[in-house]
Amino acid sequence: MSEYNRKDHLYQKAKDEGYRSRAAYKLIEIQDAYKIIKNGDRVLDVGAWPGGWTQVALQFVGGSGNVTAIDLQPLDPIDDSRCSLIAGDARDLDDILGLKEPSFDVVISDMSAKLTGIKEADQAAAVGCAELALYVAQQMLKNGGNFAVKVFKGGDVEGFVKSTRPMFNKLVRSELKSSRNTSNEFYIIGLGFKR
Repeated sequence: MSEYNRKDHLYQKAKDEGYRSRAAYKLIEIQDAYKIIKNGDRVLDVGAWPGGWTQVALQFVGGSGNVTAIDLQPLDPIDDSRCSLIAGDARDLDDILGLKEPSFDVVISDMSAKLTGIKEADQAAAVGCAELALYVAQQMLKNGGNFAVKVFKGGDVEGFVKSTRPMFNKLVRSELKSSRNTSNEFYIIGLGFKR
């Protein structure tokens, strides 16, 4: 049986390159394949802690773009004027930001629920995280915007994929090389949101 290695080569690479988590390489891989973030985009990172995806998104938005990151757990500061960090519930984001209309070009989420070890409960919680990210995208994403969210095989994930597909011009499932070999995660990438 292979032992779970939290400190694998990507963990070390992330430390060496100044990323807050090895998950940074997942968003880089998604970006390389699908170009979901463009120069000048406004990006919303839902469930952003510890901030690895936020750091990567900042690399792709250019000087005129910005990244808003929200999580229930406060993020350590990121010294970048293009970045807003919010400790709060993503469901309240329109109230927090005082937004009257969708204003983000991209919504991303690498959010995970705390695992209990009970397979059915963990699968349901994982789908719940993805559904929350999608709900936020429906509220916040501009017409034609892009979406990326982590999901896990099993449970009602197929129902989630089926219900999400009509909301985008194109929906792809992507298993990433940067995911751990032991992980059953994959990513849903929605291109061209139909508001």
